[in-house]
Amino acid sequence: MQHMELFEFYNWKFTFVNIIDIMLVGAILYQFYRLLKGSLAFNMLIGLITIYIFWLVVRYFKMPLLEWTLGEFTKVGFIAILIVFQQEIRKFLLIVGKRSFLAEKKSIFRFLPWNWKIEKTFHTNFEEIVDACEYLAQTRQGAIIVFPKTSEMKFIGTSGEQIDAHITKRLLMSIFNKFSPLHDGAVIIANSKIKSANVVLPVSDNPDIQNKYGLRHLSAIGITEQTDAIVLVVSEEKGTLAVAKEGKLIEHMNRQQIIYFLNKEFANEMVRLSE
Repeated sequence: MQHMELFEFYNWKFTFVNIIDIMLVGAILYQFYRLLKGSLAFNMLIGLITIYIFWLVVRYFKMPLLEWTLGEFTKVGFIAILIVFQQEIRKFLLIVGKRSFLAEKKSIFRFLPWNWKIEKTFHTNFEEIVDACEYLAQTRQGAIIVFPKTSEMKFIGTSGEQIDAHITKRLLMSIFNKFSPLHDGAVIIANSKIKSANVVLPVSDNPDIQNKYGLRHLSAIGITEQTDAIVLVVSEEKGTLAVAKEGKLIEHMNRQQIIYFLNKEFANEMVRLSE
């Protein structure tokens, strides 16, 4: 069955399927653009596209030696893209998996009778966390707290000390005390517990911000570039609080704004506990 033709532009015939196809491709490209924008990988992608366009020009003018040289480079282009953009591809797949039907099955299966006794809602005490961060900011002690969304980030948490403790203001203050051996790294909070401390986070390679922020803020931005986590960071130098999300740093936020932001981001958080 042929698709109904809407209109024709030169030799191109457009149908409903063609338009849907173009819109889907555009949406995917836009998501990749959002992931890559402002990062070092974005500049590298522009370089790869430039080389490919140059290869097409060389091919058109029939320059065999230069065409062969650039052609050999383009043959390994796909492998190079996988290596260069592995962090961005991982984040893209993480976003797709989070929004897929299979991921939503968790919320469907929780209504089954045999899950009634082992599933409980919980709410992270963000007020206690922000209170601790406010004290640390007033006393000029830095801190960085990571709130994962889709996983506990165990692959990163293993770089620090495993704690698995309930959240308290005093515990957070003790961890980030400047005389504590754990104060330099990050704390990961998941399932309403402090899972690990002194965790090493990846640093952002965005050239536009590398000279603007210190290592702690670059780490906060870096982990949100690679994952869907939210990060609360306390500046040791300025004594201010900021929140990082999707590779962006939101500064000059007060206590109520941060609590509202975190509650909004984790409004539907749930945990499945073992019997």
